[in-house]
Amino acid sequence: MSYSQPPDVTIDGRGSRVVEPSFRITTLPGIIDSVKPSKVPSYPLLVFQQPTNITLDQIKAAEIETSDKLKQLYPFYAKVGMGSGIMPLGQLVYNSTRSKGYHYGVTLDHISSFARIKNRDGIVYAPANYDRTMASIHGKVVNNTYNLRGQIDYINNGFHYYGIPNDTIDKDQISQRIQSVGGSFNYTSDFGDMEIMNYSVDLDYKYSFSKSPFEDSLSEWKAQEHNLNFKTKGWYKYRSETFYATIGARYNHYKFGIENEILLPSAIGRLIPNTIIDLKPGVLTQLMDNKFKVDVGFALALDIAEENKFYIYPQAEIKYSLFNDIFIPFAGIGGGLKQNTLGGLSSMNQFINTSVSLHNENNPYDIYGGVKGTLSKRMGFNVNASFKKITNKAFFRIDTLEVYNNTFEVIYDSLNQTSIEASIFYQLDEKLKIDGLARYNSYELMNYAFAPNLPILEFQLRGTYNLFDKFILNLNGRIETGRKAIVYEPGDDVIEEDEQYYINLGPIVDFNFGVEYKYNKRITAFLQFNNMFSQRYYSWYNYPVQPIQVMGGVSVRF
Repeated sequence: MSYSQPPDVTIDGRGSRVVEPSFRITTLPGIIDSVKPSKVPSYPLLVFQQPTNITLDQIKAAEIETSDKLKQLYPFYAKVGMGSGIMPLGQLVYNSTRSKGYHYGVTLDHISSFARIKNRDGIVYAPANYDRTMASIHGKVVNNTYNLRGQIDYINNGFHYYGIPNDTIDKDQISQRIQSVGGSFNYTSDFGDMEIMNYSVDLDYKYSFSKSPFEDSLSEWKAQEHNLNFKTKGWYKYRSETFYATIGARYNHYKFGIENEILLPSAIGRLIPNTIIDLKPGVLTQLMDNKFKVDVGFALALDIAEENKFYIYPQAEIKYSLFNDIFIPFAGIGGGLKQNTLGGLSSMNQFINTSVSLHNENNPYDIYGGVKGTLSKRMGFNVNASFKKITNKAFFRIDTLEVYNNTFEVIYDSLNQTSIEASIFYQLDEKLKIDGLARYNSYELMNYAFAPNLPILEFQLRGTYNLFDKFILNLNGRIETGRKAIVYEPGDDVIEEDEQYYINLGPIVDFNFGVEYKYNKRITAFLQFNNMFSQRYYSWYNYPVQPIQVMGGVSVRF
C-alpha cells in the first residue's frame, strides 16, 4: 500500500488576537477536602473507691537471753548422795577450761549397795551387795590439720551371785569381782573437704580379769582376757562422691586357768585366741543438695581361729528427703562378724560363769527400711522394720554344774529375728522434751523353741520438763513382756515345748522419776526415785531386782 500527500495548502483567514491583561491572585493555595474530621467526644472519669481491710497476725514475742557471751566454766564438779538400803554414791570430775588447742580431764565414779533383796513372795535372797568404781583420764589436742584423742580407763565391778532364795549363804562363797584396765587412741586428719585424702587411726586395748573361785581345788584359777582392736580409715571426696576404705584387725586372747601357766590342748581349762581381719571399701554419693544419698560397698572378714573362715557381707543404704525433710524414706542391707569376749558378755549379764566358751557371731544379712521425718517444727517420728539372721547368737541359761545353780553359761544357736518399731518425739523449746518408742520382736531359733531372755514387746518413755529454770523434772521408764528362761525340769508355771522346759519371767515395769533444784549456777540438789512402782521383777531367772529405791544428794561446781 502507498499513500500520497498533496502539496502544501495555504489558507487565508481573518481574526482578533487581543491578549487580556494579567492580574495577581492574593490568596494562598490550600487543600480543599470534602471529608471533615469528626469531633472527639470526651468522657469524665468515674471515681470508685474499694474499701481496704487490714488484719493483724499474732506474732510470738522474741526471747532474748541476757547473759554473758561466754559463760564462766568451773574446772571441778562433785556429786554426792545416799540412797535407801545404805547406797552411797560419789562422783568427782575435773576438766580443763577453755582452750583452742587442747582439753584434758579426770573422772572418778563410785556406787555401792548393802540392801537386801526379796522376791514377789517375800522370801529373802542371798546377800546382794555390790560396788562399782570407775576411773578415767582423757585428753584431746586440736590442730588446724589434725585431732588427737586419748583415754585410759579402770573399772572395778564387785558383786555377788545372789540368785539363791536363802539368806544364810556365806557371801564370800558367792562373791565375784571383774576388773579391767585399758585405753583408747584416735588420730584424725583434717586437710580439707574436697579432693584431699583424709584418714583416721583408732587403737583400743583392754585387759580384763576376774577373781579366783571360792572352791579350794580352783583357788588359783581365774579368767584373763586381752582384747586389742586396730582400725584405720581413709576417705577422699570428689564432687558429689566420697570414696572410703577401712582396714582393721581384732585380736582377743581369753584364758581360764592358773595364772602364768601354759595350757595345752589336753589340759583342764580354756585357752581361746581369736583374730579377725576386716576390710570395708565403699562409696557415698550425695545429690540434689544432699537430699538423695546412696552408700554402697561391701565388708570382708577373715576369721583366724582353729580354721580360717572367710566372710563377705553386702553394705548398702539409700535415703531421700521429701518436702524439706518432712518425710525421709530409707532402706538398706548390712551385716558383719561380731567378736564375742568375756568383757562384752559380762556387760550384758554379769552373773555368767567366767569360764565361758567364746564363738564369733556371724550376721550374714540385716535388711531394714522405713520412713522418718517431722510432723511439725516440734514433733518428729520414725517407723521402720528389719529382718536379720545371726548364726552363733549368744544366749544365757542356768549353769547346772554349779552347786547353787546361781550362775549362767553361754549357749549358741542360729536366730532369725523380725522387728517392727515406731518412735515419736516432741520438743517445746527448752522447756519440755518427750520421746517414746514401741517395738515388736519375733524370733525363730534352730534348736530352741523360744529365744531365752529376749522380749517380744518393748516400750520406752522419756521426758524432761524445765520449770522456771529452777526445777528440772525427768521421767524415764520401760516395759518388756514375753521373756522366757530355760529350766531343766517340769514344775509350777513351767511351759513344755518340743520336750524343752521354759518359764515365764514376767513383765518388766520399771519407771524412774527425778527432781533437780538449782539453788544457783553452782549448787544443785537432787532427789531420785528408782523403780517407783516397786516392781520386784526378774532381770534374769532367779534374780529379782531391788524394789523402790530413793536417793538424794547435792552436786557442786567449783
